[in-house]
Amino acid sequence: MTLPAPSDRAYVPFVSVATMMELIHAVGLETMLVELTDAIEAEFRRWPAFDKTPRVAAHSPDGVIELMPTSDGIHYAFKYVNGHPKNTREGLQTVTAFGLLADVDTGYPMLLSEMTMLTALRTAATSAMAARHLAPQGARVMAMIGNGAQAEFQCLAFRAVCGIDTVRLWDIDRAATDKAMRNLAGSGLTLVPCASAEAAVEGAQIITTCTADKQAATILTDNMVGAGVHLNAIGGDCPGKTELHRDILLRSDIFVEYPPQTRVEGEIQQLPADHPVIELWQVITGAAPGRRDAAAVTLFDSVGFAVEDFAALRYIRAKLQETGLYDRLDLLADPDDPRDLYGMLQRARAPGRPVSAA
Repeated sequence: MTLPAPSDRAYVPFVSVATMMELIHAVGLETMLVELTDAIEAEFRRWPAFDKTPRVAAHSPDGVIELMPTSDGIHYAFKYVNGHPKNTREGLQTVTAFGLLADVDTGYPMLLSEMTMLTALRTAATSAMAARHLAPQGARVMAMIGNGAQAEFQCLAFRAVCGIDTVRLWDIDRAATDKAMRNLAGSGLTLVPCASAEAAVEGAQIITTCTADKQAATILTDNMVGAGVHLNAIGGDCPGKTELHRDILLRSDIFVEYPPQTRVEGEIQQLPADHPVIELWQVITGAAPGRRDAAAVTLFDSVGFAVEDFAALRYIRAKLQETGLYDRLDLLADPDDPRDLYGMLQRARAPGRPVSAA
């Protein structure tokens, strides 16, 4: 199946959850993680081209609903995403999402896609992208603190992109660790279940924290983080939600996506507004240094940013032409005469059915 031609733009390519899973298997999960990592890095290399704004958030006592928009002047993209930690107690996902890619010139959508699965992949790819610029050379052991829905994707991305071969797993819920152990069996990773966060970080050169509770938690204390470690903190992503003790931040070189958003949502919400941070795109382009030396503690304070979703949607659309794995969604009204929307409505009326003015 080829993508709709410009003359057939009323039909929007749509990727459902089922189709996304089929697409991932067709491409190969680790291949897709590597390719997504490269696609996201390519967009970070042209960071100044993007319109950037912190996501628009509607907070409630139980979670948050957010819109994440951006544009490079050629394409426009947004993602709708929620974060409701309580959902797992009700058999629901903590995070669900969908996204849209559009043509700036016409305003017409070019792709509508599920992004619950795709967000897990792009989050893992972004983590791996940051780590290959910031992690200590030759790092092979990662501690995975928090073994929920993101854990396996993170572990596989770090294996495929960064060469990690051992993962030390811990979660406050042992059932989550057991789930991750089952899912990662046969992945080529050496898996070590741990009885505590302290045990998990022993010998790890990379520490990924990915917990879900919407609270100011202390998953890692200062004494747990030794010299030369790279921290990948992805669980803190809204006001009042953190994972790291403040003292860790004070002795780390901190790297962020978009400071106006991260200062509100990330680990650095614990610090003064003028505390120095380095934007990750500057490291990627060589405009700023990354890891200073072997003893430095680097922290990627990741909250997720719209440019990553933009990259993921553009990547998926490119894969549709190769695979034909999408549906045609009748989303846009397309009258023969663009000024005659009413006439289109009338012609769609069943024969003999009267027009109602009610």
